[in-house]
This record gives sequence, structure tokens and C-alpha cells, in this order.
Amino acid sequence: MGLSSRTGSLESLREHNLLRVIDVLLAHGVASRAEIARQTGLSRTTVSTLVTELIARGLVAEREPTDQRDTTGAGRPPVLLALDRSAGAALGIDIGHSHLRVAVADLSQTILAQAERALDVDQSASDGFATAIELVEEVLAASGVPRDRVINVGMGVPGPIRHQTGSVGSSSILPGWVDVRVGEEMERRLGLPVVVENDANLGALGEALFGAGRGAQEIVYLKVSTGIGAGLIVGGRIHHGAGGTAGELGHLLVDEDGHVCRCGNRGCLETVAATPGLLEQLSRTHGTDLAIEDVIGLARGGDPGCRRVIADAGQHIGRAVAMLCNLLNPARIIVGGDLSAAGDLLLDPLRGALRRYAIPSAAEDAEVSTGLLGEQAEVRGAIALAIGEADRPLMQATGGLAASGS
Repeated sequence: MGLSSRTGSLESLREHNLLRVIDVLLAHGVASRAEIARQTGLSRTTVSTLVTELIARGLVAEREPTDQRDTTGAGRPPVLLALDRSAGAALGIDIGHSHLRVAVADLSQTILAQAERALDVDQSASDGFATAIELVEEVLAASGVPRDRVINVGMGVPGPIRHQTGSVGSSSILPGWVDVRVGEEMERRLGLPVVVENDANLGALGEALFGAGRGAQEIVYLKVSTGIGAGLIVGGRIHHGAGGTAGELGHLLVDEDGHVCRCGNRGCLETVAATPGLLEQLSRTHGTDLAIEDVIGLARGGDPGCRRVIADAGQHIGRAVAMLCNLLNPARIIVGGDLSAAGDLLLDPLRGALRRYAIPSAAEDAEVSTGLLGEQAEVRGAIALAIGEADRPLMQATGGLAASGS
């Protein structure tokens, strides 16, 4: 092997190791040099050299710890490293059945600005796209992030996504989005790269990385709002199923003689446990002007009707989740979405049904809690998705690392 070949091989290895360091920071947001060494298997000396180069390139910056002593009192905690804000930014777009939320974050996953709007997006993909673009422009202006610094966009929609085509996989759940290649269309309108995912999956990703799911590899995230979806983390990865419809928990049968669901079947879980079903049940006794926030507030104040419909919803959801526990044996059941604000009024009946209908060992393994991120779970997951997909555009944008493998 000639000198030039050996030099080229060493250069390739160095570039590969630089990518490994960046991958750790993309995944964790911030990390010390020692943590990077543990995650990559590289020596501390090698990590220190690589970090010095990344700092010189403007990709990585040091962050002084806010606590000047570590938990053992042994001295100053290690200096933390993060991807520098100047290295780029990522956008997260969270489209729900009745809202649209957009946030922009730096590459350490710190949100710089966000905006939201109430919107019924189910019937019109065009309205959803137009509003999303308006909110993107708003958050970029508020944050001062130039458009050319955005390296990727993560986008969530409230329906199954066929990852082979990028289109919505159900004509009944999102009728106005049938045959729309969501990612391609948003890329065309926005002029930025876009990766698309189901919204419950993004909620699961957000809670797994930043919230109640941290440290667990097997997670079920329940988004209980206008619809009911389950984001499944299996073996530390989002589980999509063959066609992207894994986790459509809201369309399990709970009452053969129940109301017709928007999916066309009768008696789905959504008809009795999603927020429109709860409001419909209360309309005869409490009027038609209630919002789900009102129902939760009245329930907390002792209103028997509101407490009853929330408890019944918890029982129905718990019975459905018991099936998932028997099949997947998750470590965490995390409840998000609008109805999660009911707290134990919802969770206690859910836990009771889980204990009753699941295999005892599966029920014991599953810790049930509300999410820690609240309404931020899906948009945080969208940002994480964008950053996780963005290591190659990041390298191309900065030069020098683009040719190396990962």
C-alpha cells in the first residue's frame, strides 16, 4: 500500500470517527467528553482530539454546567458539549385533527420559537399545508434563524403513513389527505427536506427521549384526544408494521352495537373514549358548549357525570391496552393527548382494567403514567426525527465530512 493510500485510509477513519461523535450529540443533545468516549468506544484522548477539531469547525460548542459541583461533591462537573447553534436548525411540524403546531430548535434540541393554531385539518390537506407554511415563517422570524440554516423538517400527521410512498394509509381517518404524498408535497411547498411520521409515533419518540419513557426500550404511548392512537417503541425503535398502521388502537372493537365510527366500523374505542365521544355523552345533561378542558375541570370539582365519562373512558382504554401488554410486554404505558390532563381520574380506572384483563406478569411489568411533555410531546418528537435524519445534510452543509461513511 502506497503512502497516499495509507493517508487516505487514515483520513477516512478520522472522518468516520468525527461522525460518530456528532451522532452522540445528535442523539443526546448534550454530553461530556467522557460520555462520548463511553458511547463511541473511542479513547478519551481520541475524543478530545476530535472534539477540538469539531469546535474549530464551528460544529460543536462547550457549555458550562449550571451546577458548579457534581452530586458527590468531588469538584466541578465536566464541561458539556453540544452541537453549535450556528451549525444549523431543525423544524418540527405537529398536525393533529384539530390543531397545528410548529417549532424550530437548534441541533442540541433546544426549542428557539414555536407557534400554534386551532384548525380542522381532516378535510383539507391543502389548508393544512398552507397553515403549516405560515407558522414556519412565523417561528423562523421569531427565532432569527435564516431559512438556509434549516437542515431538515420533521412532520407528524394524525393517521397511518405508508413509508414506501409517504402517503396517508387510510381514506377514512384523514379523508382530505387521500393519495397525498405528504413529505413530497410539503418539500415542494416549503423548499426544505421533510421526513413524515404518524403523530402518536412522534409522541412516543418525544417521551422516550425527553420525558416519561427515558431509559425504556419497550414503550406504548397513547395519544387520547380527538382520536386515539398508540405509538409503539419496540426494541428502542418505532414500530410501524407492514404498511404503517401499527398502533391504531382507537379502532379496536369495544361495542358491537355501538355508534358508527369515522373508519366505517361500529363500536370502535374512539367512539366511547376519544374526546368527541365524551362530549357527546354529556351533551344531554351539560349542553353542547363544553370543551374537554371544561369536562376535566368539572370532574376535578366533583361533577358526577364528568367523572363517570372519564372513568368509563379509562376502563375502555385499559382493556384495549391490556391486549397490547399481552402482545408486546411494554415497560411503560405513557398517556398523552388532551385527556391526559385528567390525571388519576383517567389513569386509576385504566390501571384497574389493565390488571383485570392482562396477564398478571405483563400488567406488573407495565408502569402507567401521564407523559411529562404534555402537548409538546409530538412536536419535540418531530424535531428529534428531523435531527436524527439530518446527520448527512449537516455534514454536507459544513463541508469536509460529507464524503465519509457512517
